[in-house]
Amino acid sequence: MKIAVDAMGGDNAPKEIIAGVYKALDEFSDIEIQLYGHQEKMQEFLKEHERLTIVHCEEVIESEDDPVRSVRRKKDASMVRMAQAVKDGQADACVSAGNTGALMSAGLFVVGRIDGVDRPALAPTLPTIDGKGFVMLDMGANAEARPEHLVQYAIMGSIYAEKVRGIKNPTVGLLNIGTEEKKGNDLTKAAFPLLKEAPVNFIGNVESRDLLNGVADVVVTDGFTGNMVLKTIEGTAMNVFSMIKDVFMSSAKTKVAAFLVKDNIKGLKGMLDYSEYGGAGLFGLKAPVIKAHGSSNATALFNAIRQTRTMVEYDVTGTIYSTLKKETVHED
Repeated sequence: MKIAVDAMGGDNAPKEIIAGVYKALDEFSDIEIQLYGHQEKMQEFLKEHERLTIVHCEEVIESEDDPVRSVRRKKDASMVRMAQAVKDGQADACVSAGNTGALMSAGLFVVGRIDGVDRPALAPTLPTIDGKGFVMLDMGANAEARPEHLVQYAIMGSIYAEKVRGIKNPTVGLLNIGTEEKKGNDLTKAAFPLLKEAPVNFIGNVESRDLLNGVADVVVTDGFTGNMVLKTIEGTAMNVFSMIKDVFMSSAKTKVAAFLVKDNIKGLKGMLDYSEYGGAGLFGLKAPVIKAHGSSNATALFNAIRQTRTMVEYDVTGTIYSTLKKETVHED
């Protein structure tokens, strides 16, 4: 199994990316990794490994670059070369912690989408209180969606939850402002009956306040709403822990208390960090394309590679294609 990795993407590249790669190589003996990046900038962090190939790239797509333009113009960028390797069959899947928009563009324009998929969806696994987590899509690949897109999201998310996350007959919820069937806007009202007929375990509407309680294994929504939910969860978690830190540092007594519970607090913070579950999959493409968190450390990058390996192992892409093809035939 060959996995291409963008060494130059993310806040902590290339050091933490490379460290995560070596951790994955040590853990999984059945993978080979192709590392794309600038040789000179990577050199001090590299060591020889029989299952690691270094591919020198002169260019890097920066976080501030225009996504579409940079993918089209920077042909020798690490992210573009990585995606091209997947398209050419030199790699089975790819991982990057770089510019999200650029990775989505590279996935769409270079790797290509599965026949029958109208719009690929960005799908991270988000945390729940019980530690199980849930898959949510779309989280920003497309600002707008039609009802039939949400059905495709539900199918793709269900396949991923079952094949990669090991959840038998995963439940699917439609994000809405209430649980009643007639609630919502035109999109959710039209999507509801379609989801009832789709080949998924649809449980109806779910509300955002219940997401972290694990109300469903898969939650579908349009990319505009999904991205705001993602940023709200992330921002709330960061601010809550900032407030907790301020409280613990406010006096000598609370500082002693902080020392006694620091491991518990660290564990709680890990539970709310969605990078612990791996990266966000760009579902609907011809091969697995995984977006690791921009601030990924070695552990987060390792988790993203682990997730990618499982997607290849269980042929998630092929299952999505065959399932959507059956659904199309059924509709016809």
